[in-house]
Amino acid sequence: MSLIGHLPGFAQRWLPRRWRQPPPLPARLWQHTLRRHPFLANLPSGEQDRLHLLCAHFLAEKEFHGANGLVITDAMALAIAAQACLPLLHMAAPGHDSGPLAVLDWYADFVGIVVQPGAAVAQREVTDGSGVVHRYREVLAGEAMDRGPIMLSWTEVAHAPEAAAAGHNVVIHEFAHKLDMRGMQAGEQPDGAPPLPPGFAGRPDAADARGHWRQTMTEAFTRFREAVAMGERFGGERPWLDAYGATHPAEFFAVSCEAYFVNRPRFEQDFPDLVALFDAFFHPAP
Repeated sequence: MSLIGHLPGFAQRWLPRRWRQPPPLPARLWQHTLRRHPFLANLPSGEQDRLHLLCAHFLAEKEFHGANGLVITDAMALAIAAQACLPLLHMAAPGHDSGPLAVLDWYADFVGIVVQPGAAVAQREVTDGSGVVHRYREVLAGEAMDRGPIMLSWTEVAHAPEAAAAGHNVVIHEFAHKLDMRGMQAGEQPDGAPPLPPGFAGRPDAADARGHWRQTMTEAFTRFREAVAMGERFGGERPWLDAYGATHPAEFFAVSCEAYFVNRPRFEQDFPDLVALFDAFFHPAP
């Protein structure tokens, strides 16, 4: 039986996740997915088991749509699911439910995942401070929409094993945006500061915790943006992290998450302060 296109039946949708019975993941396909992605294959066996559980429920809850004639196979869907669920392995759930599957609520604001064969071209429209409307086209490897679907380029997703050396991962990037968007009000924009768990980084005061997050991220973003500018304008050594992260704090958060999960040793060399911050967010103390 295919893993995709089989949302839980009517009764199952109203059941708590712990009582649902998603289709089992074929063992060979699961092992192939792990072997294909070194940053998954290197996980301890216990973490692989938890990832397996999250993926099964993720696939039962999401709908995959191939664009421009692309046919989504089980292998493609599972590859996306495994990378999307990787950040959730140790996270605290965003609500009051503390069950082992409640972390999937971070992705509860959408169902659809649209996969393009290659990059997509989006038509953009921006009004500047003078009221002049600027229209342009933007080439996208992926896009996450608040309370809407995620779009991914399969060309980029398929390149994930090789791209890990450079700290790139389009799936983690777009799903990090979803973490950032969690709890946003209508009209707000992501800013690289997702909701923090209670007691984040040993700070019981929520305002203090949020201030610590923003200060640490802002300082790292400022240093990174200056390094990118030095490399691009004056021929200095370019940073290892994707320069796209210098465009906006939200993009810096997403780009940093990519590198943190797929090439932590290299990321740790340049951003030890962010490693400590992300550890407190993605691996909170029990």
